[in-house]
Amino acid sequence: METEKGQITRIYNGEIITPERNFGVGTVLIAEGKIIGIEPGNYEVPGSIGHDAHGGYIAPGFIDLHTHGAGDSDFMDCTEEDCLTIAREHLRHGTTLLYPTTLASDNQELFRFLDIYDRVKDQRSGAAFGGLHLEGPYFAYAFRGAQDPRYLRNPSPEEYMEILDRSQDIVRWSIAPELPGALEFGDILHRRGILPSIAHTDAIYEDVVESVKHGFTHITHFYSCMNGVTRRNAFRYAGCVEAGYLLDEITIELITDGVHVPAPLMKLAVKNKGAEKIALVTDSMRGAGMPEGKSILGSRAKGCEVLIEDGVAKMPDRQSFAGSVATTDRLVRNMYRMGERPLEEAVRMMTLTPAEIMGIADRKGKIAKGYDADIVIFDPDIRINRVFINGETLFEQPVSYTHLRAHETSLHL
Repeated sequence: METEKGQITRIYNGEIITPERNFGVGTVLIAEGKIIGIEPGNYEVPGSIGHDAHGGYIAPGFIDLHTHGAGDSDFMDCTEEDCLTIAREHLRHGTTLLYPTTLASDNQELFRFLDIYDRVKDQRSGAAFGGLHLEGPYFAYAFRGAQDPRYLRNPSPEEYMEILDRSQDIVRWSIAPELPGALEFGDILHRRGILPSIAHTDAIYEDVVESVKHGFTHITHFYSCMNGVTRRNAFRYAGCVEAGYLLDEITIELITDGVHVPAPLMKLAVKNKGAEKIALVTDSMRGAGMPEGKSILGSRAKGCEVLIEDGVAKMPDRQSFAGSVATTDRLVRNMYRMGERPLEEAVRMMTLTPAEIMGIADRKGKIAKGYDADIVIFDPDIRINRVFINGETLFEQPVSYTHLRAHETSLHL
């Protein structure tokens, strides 16, 4: 059937997560890449293209605000094929939109990536690209984590203005707000519509309070590479973690791989911030989707050797983590099971909340009329069956589950 909106596609026989609530068994109607309706039951549309969810869950596509790579590729490898490999690998796990993320590097390598991204940003072979997230190089040395210390430095207007003028695709920049010149830099980012994000920081509560006034309203990989309660000159201070909890203006992101953020910390974060203030992120390096063993953090040319085991990347001495190998389906599964949150909340933290943080919640992150038809179908174990972007199936694997009874009665248009 065709209407004034073109041929209709319908996804039926599944529980719809909107994600504010579980709609129940229903049918999603799509035309020209947009959702045009949600109907209860298995709603029939003569002549439409039907996709049976086989009793699974129908949810908005997952949005990953922070990823460096997957499938043995890193964005800092700076090739078109590596960028496409990452997009395809994350698509398999339910990601429909991701934000390519850099590491602290020299500017030659960064500029090469900016040029590559400009060529591939409109690719349609995998998860779509939403814009660039620059992570570093303006970080506190003591909280550098796995960032290469050779490239860490304070913000320099001459340097960051050159970078900003080089690319119109930067939508977020993670920096340590306590560094000299960081607050002025935050003002510039905020005026340009770029999200300043707190990361790899030695900031205490008072520093974070001041940074909020300069646009720093988000905290990168919460808990990782930042202060909790700390002492200075014998006096005790609340740290960045406590600031994240206390300041309502701040949103946070969690790597819910069960390693970076174990179950008690997941529960603590949701209890204090709520699902509407938390985005789940993979922060994945090239090892996502790959077997355990040796890998590389950063680019093949300039990165360092790491070891993937126990579901995480580690430095060779096993004394610290070297990055996540999580995928978005794993994040949702862990928040649902380990975090013991309702499925709708776990999905919200992977869909609507990220969309709100990035200012795109008017078209992404929901199954609602008028929204982009970015949709995933998954089973009760959060295993991905099918992924749609703009109503087009880009990934599908055989159905191996049935947990809902298909309705015998259908409605007719």
